[in-house]
Amino acid sequence: MSKQLIITSALPYANGPLHFGHLLEHVQTDIWVRTNKLLKKECIYLCASDAHGTPIMMKAESENVKPEELVKNFTKEHEKTLKGFFINHDNYYTTHSEENKKYSELIFLRSKENKLIKKQTIEQFYDESKGLFLADRYVQGTCPSCGAKEQYGDNCEKCGTKYEATELINPVSIFSGKPPSLKESEHFFFDLSKQEKKVLKWVNKTDLQSGVKNKLSEWFEEGLRPWDISRDEPYFGFSIPDNPKKYFYVWLDAPIGYIAILENYLTKNSSTQNTEDLWNESEIYHFIGKDIMNFHTLFWPALLDGSNFRKPSNVFVHGFMTLNGQKMSKSKGNFLLIDDYLKILNPDYMRYFLASKLSNGIDDLDLNLLDFQKKVNTDLVGKFINIASRSQGFLKEFNNVLSSEIDENLLSEFSAKQKEILNLYIDRKYSRAIKEIMTLADIANQYIDSNKPWILNKDPANKNKVHSIASTAINLFRILNLYLEPVIPETSEKIKKYLKCVDSISDVSNYMKDWEIDSFKPLITRIEDDEITTLMEVSKNG
Repeated sequence: MSKQLIITSALPYANGPLHFGHLLEHVQTDIWVRTNKLLKKECIYLCASDAHGTPIMMKAESENVKPEELVKNFTKEHEKTLKGFFINHDNYYTTHSEENKKYSELIFLRSKENKLIKKQTIEQFYDESKGLFLADRYVQGTCPSCGAKEQYGDNCEKCGTKYEATELINPVSIFSGKPPSLKESEHFFFDLSKQEKKVLKWVNKTDLQSGVKNKLSEWFEEGLRPWDISRDEPYFGFSIPDNPKKYFYVWLDAPIGYIAILENYLTKNSSTQNTEDLWNESEIYHFIGKDIMNFHTLFWPALLDGSNFRKPSNVFVHGFMTLNGQKMSKSKGNFLLIDDYLKILNPDYMRYFLASKLSNGIDDLDLNLLDFQKKVNTDLVGKFINIASRSQGFLKEFNNVLSSEIDENLLSEFSAKQKEILNLYIDRKYSRAIKEIMTLADIANQYIDSNKPWILNKDPANKNKVHSIASTAINLFRILNLYLEPVIPETSEKIKKYLKCVDSISDVSNYMKDWEIDSFKPLITRIEDDEITTLMEVSKNG
């Protein structure tokens, strides 16, 4: 019996609405989950809002609400938004939970017992008027390398140089606009250096993407260093056991949240299964962006190993998403929220476009809105839906009942592609899967073109032949719909209702003969120029 699959998307941060970078990842994960479920694999798809840290505390303060309330509101909003795109989580939760507190403390204490936790005094910038230690993002100054002004305390956006916040020239706090002071504080560190050999062994035996392994090799060349896992009060998060004024750094409890979400899932489903046992007996897959690669491929496996939990079976990394060839930026008027898109267009259109662009690499993906319009109109409407719309009319005089005489040789060529297409989905080569499906759609349209049923239909003697051609085309359409089901789930479901069938991809070779279908109605429509214009205007307004 195959193992249970536990699959996660990275946890969206609960201090603002979701943008298209979040959508890219959730669509990628959702297609993979749906495909595995079609293959009858036991899958649990988990996600949650990432609920802790100074930014959430500051956002709550600016809105005059408690952090807990802010997190609760954004968690509901995020879940609703993702459901609007048919992202089918088995459990969507929050890292601000009793389950996550329990496992954060457990993993910390086990790591401590295994002598992986140590204390160290460090110097940090401190805003005296705010009474707050400043994370790198809350310090600005002049880049010590190129002299660019108003750069944050970790790297320069102009020249790309990485540095410590204390190396900035003329640093100021973004809260008070005043130079911060340097203040000592004792912090807890997870000693990654002690776990280096074990993490390297996991990296070498895991089928990580080549780009990921190349990046990891750079970090191993430098040597892994102890990782600061604590923060000083005031801080929104979990306090460290026996240290009430110290808090777990958000990047400690966020990935531990995956285990906590699993426990909450089991509770919701009245399962008596032990969470830790299920985690350790399952295959675990994380989908993430390349910006958080180090947390999931270095810190996380080291932390799991140090506390006797199973390490991930794989971590699938994707690139960033750009908009019309430019980096998404609200301040520069090039930014698109998922909710704004949902007010204008069908979510399956965007799911299809993203799938047509996604590979199993870590290259960036560009959402060019004109390219998006062309892709949907050409492929989904012009090729796929066109097969049904141009065939249905010939079935009216047969009361929409398909013929028993169909071209089974052609149909078998289509159904024989099942394994190849499913394997492409499982390998996350979605763009290649879409290309294969659209090649089949071209063949289906060529079949109709070459047989010319509109000419044959002029002679009553060709009645049965026309019936056969149209019935074959509808059967080809059904097969293509089954192949597209993980990508465009809502449209696929509408098509199944139109075809009056409830089958799945495992039934791809069961053809419809003497089968009554519904009258054809436009299942999807072209994207009009004014809709793209509206999207562009929305993106410019951020």
